[in-house]
Formats: sequence, C-alpha cells, structure tokens
Amino acid sequence: MSGKLTVIGLGPGDTRFLTPEASAALEAAEAVYGYGPYLDRVPARAGQARHASDNREELDRAGAALAHAATGATVAMVSGGDPGVFAMAAAVIEAIEAGPAEWRGLELVIVPGITAMLAVAAKSGAPLGHDFCAISLSDNLKPWEVVEKRLRLAAQAGFAMAFYNPVSRARPHQLDTAFDILREELPDTVPVIFGRAVGRPDERLRTLPLAHARGHMADMATCIIVGSAETRLVERPGRPALVYTPRRAGDE
Repeated sequence: MSGKLTVIGLGPGDTRFLTPEASAALEAAEAVYGYGPYLDRVPARAGQARHASDNREELDRAGAALAHAATGATVAMVSGGDPGVFAMAAAVIEAIEAGPAEWRGLELVIVPGITAMLAVAAKSGAPLGHDFCAISLSDNLKPWEVVEKRLRLAAQAGFAMAFYNPVSRARPHQLDTAFDILREELPDTVPVIFGRAVGRPDERLRTLPLAHARGHMADMATCIIVGSAETRLVERPGRPALVYTPRRAGDE
C-alpha cells in the first residue's frame, strides 16, 4: 500500500491564518512531524503520533517522515509560514532525490500557507506591490559572500526585499552589514519594516528609514521588508502611515 506525505504550511502564527486545506490534512494525518515550536501550534488529536525535532535537523526530519510514509501511513510534516519558502518542502524533495527508490513512489502533497513576508506586507500596506525578492540572511547553507552579492544586485535592480533569518546569536553582525551594503546602493529614506511575530499575540511592527535601521532591532522572529527607491509612505491623520511600492516602475 502506497503511503502519503503532506507538507503543510501553518502560516505566520494564529490559527485564523491556517487554510481549510491545511486543517483537513492535519485532521487526516496518522502522524505529524515538525520542528518543536511549530508542532506545538498543532492541536493534539487522539491516536495521532507526534514527532518533534530540532531546528537544524531538516534532512533527518524529512527522512524520518518519508520512511514512516513508506510503511503505508498518512503522514504530515508541518512548517511555519509557507513550506516552500525557506522551509521544509525543499528539504523533503532533497531527501527524496537522495533517498531510496521507494520514496519516489509516495504520494507527496505540498499545502501552501501564508508566509511571513506576506503577513508583514499586509500589516504595513503594500510594500511588495511591484517587483520584489526574498533573501535569507543565514549563511548556514551558502557563503556570506553570496548573500552580500545578492543584496547589492537586488538593490541595483530596484527590487523591494524581504529578509528571512535576519540575525542569530551565532551571527549578530550580519544584519548591520546588510544595511551598510544597502545604504551604498539606496537612498537613506527608503522605508524598512521590522515585523516581529506578526500573526501572534506579541506581534510588533515598526517602520523607519534605511538611514536609521540597525541590526539590534531584529531577532529570528522578525521578518524585514526593505523598500525600493520607488517605495513611498502615505501619512494619515491619527493612523499609521501606509507603506507601498507603486505598481508602475518610475511612477511619479
């Protein structure tokens, strides 16, 4: 009997961001695998096994879930935000590519979720209203020199940017380095949005010019959006300003 693995995006936090498809897939799973804090967001269900693992064990987690599904089970893998954006979908497919032939015969379903940059963008206005890119500032899986090159070229190309994994205790300096690079390429007035834990009760949103953006303003729960030279602030009396990037390049 062929098994099934469903990789599920939980969204940015609160259960209101969970799609009906994701909820149904969680209900149907005999076992759920995931990084511990993400698994904690899934309500426990009678008879459903739960397998938590650490943050840097993606391939081992993927292999364990695939091996379980290969026994004929219906298995779920949970991921924060969207599973295809710096998350578990790529790890699962990497494991399938390198793993035993039987894993390629499994039914694999990837259920999308609301990723952090979309939640932060929606809270602040429409900073991703024109062309944009997403960059992980972590150098765990790529050299920091590659990150620096991509930052500079994205700024020169006029992309708004969303930063994932902006800082950690092991690399506290890199976000400041990233801002320094961007200040060489972009006007000091470009808006920078710090969205921390957006979608959860302790969410915080802060917008300030690139000239004043500093690394200590973020942690690993923060997603950062940096506008392009086209991005604007629309001030409103008694309400937060709206951040938006016009739909037309060169709009005046």
